Amino acid sequence: MNRILASSLATLLAASAAFAETKPAAPAAPPASEFKPFLEAVDLKDGDTLVFLGDSITHQCLYTQYIEDFFYTRYPKLHIHFHNSGVGGDRAQDAITRFDEDVAAYKPKYVTILLGMNDGGYRDFDKTIFDNYQQGMTTVLDKIAALGATAIPMTPTMFDSRSKSMKGDNAEPRKTYYNGVLALYGRWLQEQAQNRGLGFVDMFSPLNDLTIAARKKTPNFTMIPDGVHPGPAGQVVMATAILEDIVPRSQCTQIVVDEKAGKLAATASGGKITDFNGAADAVSFTFAAEKLPWVLPPDAVEGYKMTHAGHHFSNEKVSVRGLKPGKYTLKIDGQTIGTYASGQLAFGVELEENDKTPEYQQALKVALLNKQRNDTAYHPLRDQYGQLKGKRRDLAKIDEKDPQYAAKKAEFETWYTGQKAKVAELLAMAKGIEDQIYQANQPAPHKYEFAPAPEEPAKPVKAAAK
Repeated sequence: MNRILASSLATLLAASAAFAETKPAAPAAPPASEFKPFLEAVDLKDGDTLVFLGDSITHQCLYTQYIEDFFYTRYPKLHIHFHNSGVGGDRAQDAITRFDEDVAAYKPKYVTILLGMNDGGYRDFDKTIFDNYQQGMTTVLDKIAALGATAIPMTPTMFDSRSKSMKGDNAEPRKTYYNGVLALYGRWLQEQAQNRGLGFVDMFSPLNDLTIAARKKTPNFTMIPDGVHPGPAGQVVMATAILEDIVPRSQCTQIVVDEKAGKLAATASGGKITDFNGAADAVSFTFAAEKLPWVLPPDAVEGYKMTHAGHHFSNEKVSVRGLKPGKYTLKIDGQTIGTYASGQLAFGVELEENDKTPEYQQALKVALLNKQRNDTAYHPLRDQYGQLKGKRRDLAKIDEKDPQYAAKKAEFETWYTGQKAKVAELLAMAKGIEDQIYQANQPAPHKYEFAPAPEEPAKPVKAAAK
C-alpha cells in the first residue's frame, strides 16, 4: 500500500489491551503458498457498478460524489454506475441486515466498505465489542465474495477529539483513546484484506497527517467539525485516498509544441491535435481531448487545494517551446485564458484549475449535475434506508407472542411497501440525472491560440514635488 497506518501511543495502548486477553476467533491466515497480492487498481468497464457501503460518513454523499465526479470526467466513454449504500449510525451487522436489497441487488463489480466508526462504541478498547466487529466484517467480506464481487475495505476515518473539545465535549475515555481504537480496527482490517487479496484504502492516515501538519500553525484546525463526520474538505481528502490507493494514476492531457526537423510541431497524450500552425511568434491548433479535468463543486475547493488534487490527479499540461522571448496570451475558442512568459510556456503551464477554460467549465457542469443527483435523489434515498433501519428495530423490540405483534407487523409491511416505492422513485430520478451527466461529459474539440500579448500601457510618471 502507498501508506501505512500512523502509529500512536493510543494505538499501542489499545493493542496491548487486545492481545492481553484471549485472541478472538477469526479466519486463519492462508498458508504461504496461497498468499495473494493486494488489488492494485480497480478495472471498471462499460456497464459496471461500484457500490459504496458504509455508515453516516458515506450517507453524507460527499466523498462518494467526488469519486463519481472523477470517473465521469476521466472515463467519459464508459457508462459506469454508482450506488451509495451508506446509512447513518450503521455498524457491520446493520450492513448485513440490508445487504441483499441494498448491495447485492445492484450486482456490483466492486464494493468499498467504510464501517467501524460506530462499531467501536465510542469508548476505549473493549474486546467483546471488537470481537463483534471482527465477526460482522468477516460476514460482510464473505457475502461480497459470494456475489463474485471484489471488496475494498477502507479503514475507519479519524476521530477528532480536539474538535470535540472545542465544542466543550470532553467525555472520557472516548477523548483520549478512541482515535487509537479506530487505528487498531483499521490495522486488523488491513490484515484481512491482505489475507484475501482484496483492495484496501487507508482513510485514517491522510486525515490524521494533514490535521497534525495544519495544527503546527493553526492549533484549532479541523476537517471534522463534530469530531466524527468530515466536512467537504475532509471528504476530498478521503476521495484522494481512494484514488491514491486503488485507481490507476494517469495524467489527464498533455500537449507539447516543440521544434522538430527545423520547424514547430505538436504532440499530445489524452487527445488529438489537428489544424496545427506554428511560428516563432504565434501557434494555433485544434485539440480534441479524450477526457475532462477532475473538477469538484465549489464547497469542495478548500480540500481540492489542500490535497493538490488538480496537479496529482487531473494534470492538464501545455508546453510551447521555440517561441521568441516575450509574453503570450492563450485563447481557447476566442476566450482569453491567461498571459504567460515564453519561459513559462517552454516549461509548461497547468490548466486543470483554470476556471476560464471550456474544459473546466464543462467538467464543472458535470460536477454540479452530480451534486444535484446526490442532493435531490441519493441523499433522500439513503434517508429512506435510515428510516427502514429504525422501523425494523422497533418491530424487533416486540415479542412475537405479544397480542400487538401481528398488527405492528402488518403496519410495518404497509410502510415497507411504500418505502420500496419511494426508493424506486428516487432511483429513477437518479438515473435520469445520470443520463444527463453522460450527455454533458462528452469532450469536444477546442481551438487553442498563442499570440504575443498586447503591450501594457506605460504608467504615467509622477512629476517631482517642488
